[in-house]
Amino acid sequence: MPRAGGSHRHGTCPVSPAWLLPAGQPEKEPSGPCIDGASAHQALAYTPHRGTNPSSPGENKAAFGFCRCPQVLFAACELGVFDLLAEAPGPLGSAAVAAHLGISCRGTEQLLDACVLLKLLHVEMRRGEGKSVYANTELASAYLAGTSPTSQQHMLLYVARTTYLCWAHLAEAVREGKNQYLKAFGVPSEELFSAIYRSEGERLQFLRGLGDVWSVEGRGVLAAFDLSPFPLVCDLGGCSGALAKECTSLYAGCHVTVFDMPDVVQMAKRHFSFPEDGRISFREGDFFKDPLPEADLYLLARVLHDWTDDKCSRLLARIHGACRTGGGILVIESLLDADGRGPLTTQLYSLNMLVQTEGRERTPAQYRALLAPAGFHDIQCRRTGGTYDAILARKRHSHRGEATGSSERRSSWIGVALGTPAPFLSVQSSSLEDIRSV
Repeated sequence: MPRAGGSHRHGTCPVSPAWLLPAGQPEKEPSGPCIDGASAHQALAYTPHRGTNPSSPGENKAAFGFCRCPQVLFAACELGVFDLLAEAPGPLGSAAVAAHLGISCRGTEQLLDACVLLKLLHVEMRRGEGKSVYANTELASAYLAGTSPTSQQHMLLYVARTTYLCWAHLAEAVREGKNQYLKAFGVPSEELFSAIYRSEGERLQFLRGLGDVWSVEGRGVLAAFDLSPFPLVCDLGGCSGALAKECTSLYAGCHVTVFDMPDVVQMAKRHFSFPEDGRISFREGDFFKDPLPEADLYLLARVLHDWTDDKCSRLLARIHGACRTGGGILVIESLLDADGRGPLTTQLYSLNMLVQTEGRERTPAQYRALLAPAGFHDIQCRRTGGTYDAILARKRHSHRGEATGSSERRSSWIGVALGTPAPFLSVQSSSLEDIRSV
């Protein structure tokens, strides 16, 4: 989504406004703290992700109190509190923290104590000195300190400076049915990505944020299916190449082409490093207009939720046309339940799509209803247990006949035009699979 000149990148706001939840109002009865799960940003939002391991109920209950005040987290990240404490040889007093960061003693002490109550910092009283000293908790060390390989700091700062400001206009978004960049930033949003990436700094912040997200989510969604039969992969709207790195790390035989708008590709090459084995390459273009690279598998990670059904259908048809026979597409999104009314985190993501994009989150059936008319079949949906789920769909092998595929697509589009509900005319429900993690 974000980018100046209109990029495609992998979605907006992976750190959802789940912080808006009242304390003690999780999606489900919590079974334990989120710090040991696959979804760091969801952990930071303190909404339990599917698959959380049981732990101390008392500790978990305290963690949910953090939902009340995301601005405390944002301020501590922006000021460098967690970075300083991660680098310090031991716990620091509030005066030392204030001196190192060049901020007020009064405000520092209040902020640190708030972070203690939110389980982001530990505090202890040093005997004989009569003063309190502070250190990062395990969660802060893993996800809030910039030096951690699983840090979510860049994305949190993007959320603080962009997403959260759009949410201040949620009532207007609901009233008008459109995103709120004009009210939040005075930026017209007819060209979605021009609004989202309002400056070079904003674009870079988001690209770095996506790197944060895929550092903890990427391997899980890419391993939901065995992708080893697809040696040539194209990551559409692949941004900085963060997901491509995860893909080449997981599948030794694959090569990935990252396809994104020119300004995004150029920024990725300037600011990010890549393995020297040559298995990741970049290609510039607009996936709605320009020829797509030929590939065995196309990744659409947090892309479709940015767009209307009509634009998604156009894009999927273009992908089907470019895809090698027998190839496929992997859609990575946060899936709504079948009735469209949960889980809560995904429902909040969908509201975020309202305030920031043209799109929404969807159910498995709604994604099938987009994929089938574009010509894809054998559509399988898998819940990963993390924030993002995976949908794999295939293009028929040549022995089935391209003419047959074209005929099926025409009949499916007729079904759409006539308002025929999914599954469409040529879709066999027996080929559909919805696997849910328990």
